[in-house]
Amino acid sequence: MRQYLDLCQRIIDEGVWVENERTGKRCLTVINADLTYDVAAGEFPLVTTRKSFYKSAIAEILGYLRGYDNAADFRKIGTKTWDANANDNEAWLANPYRKGDDDCGFIYGKVGRNFPKPDGGSIDLLRKIIDDLTNGIDDRGEIYTFYHPGAFHMGCLRPCMYSHHFSLLGDTLYLNSTQRSCDVPLGLTFNMVQVYFLLAIIAQITGKKPGKAYHKIVNAHIYEDQVELMRDVQLTREPLPLPVLKINPAIKTLEDLETWVSTDDFEVEGYQFHDPIQYPFSV
Repeated sequence: MRQYLDLCQRIIDEGVWVENERTGKRCLTVINADLTYDVAAGEFPLVTTRKSFYKSAIAEILGYLRGYDNAADFRKIGTKTWDANANDNEAWLANPYRKGDDDCGFIYGKVGRNFPKPDGGSIDLLRKIIDDLTNGIDDRGEIYTFYHPGAFHMGCLRPCMYSHHFSLLGDTLYLNSTQRSCDVPLGLTFNMVQVYFLLAIIAQITGKKPGKAYHKIVNAHIYEDQVELMRDVQLTREPLPLPVLKINPAIKTLEDLETWVSTDDFEVEGYQFHDPIQYPFSV
């Protein structure tokens, strides 16, 4: 929690104004931020200086693990985060690759679970990672990536947090997640939960001990219509004790994640938080 607030304060104090062409808004921006989450110690990084909706964040990453490409599917598992990008993005609405209402195109997990091969066909990157880790294999390339520049035009949004690199040291699993761009007031509260959750759940289904998750953000920013709320409201609040994430121990395989698992299989204990803050969202 403190490292999140320190990053927010750094952006307020040191950020440079940058015009964002996609949204038509200015952002206060800093380059390079590193956050660490100790999954082994159970330090669940859920923001406490405002209410944060962790189940929506978990639902979104479940959709990435399942390879979803439709906002309706994301809604069914508990998140509306893809509604606007699928249906309100003018450039995507005019894109010939769009298949209709709620279609997101070739995005995130759809890419990672169907990564195109130059010689034809595709590779399920996640399946390989799960198989390798379950068998104690780490080839230094256990990377679940959503980043495919040759396919950006086929989706409604380029991936922001685009790479998740798993590493084994003995029977302890680590994660390095890289994010090219981050809306810190809104997106980062989700992304912190997702990085922690991803290491915790992959460790559980591969039979490994979770270690630490390292979260690299390249471009961290606060939009101009968010600055006042961050500076004058959220940064004046004292953080509260971190809660604990509880994961259903019956989840044992990738197939479980793909089929019956829902957000009801994840709960937090001891979550204390300040009042919600309604930050504007930029499409």
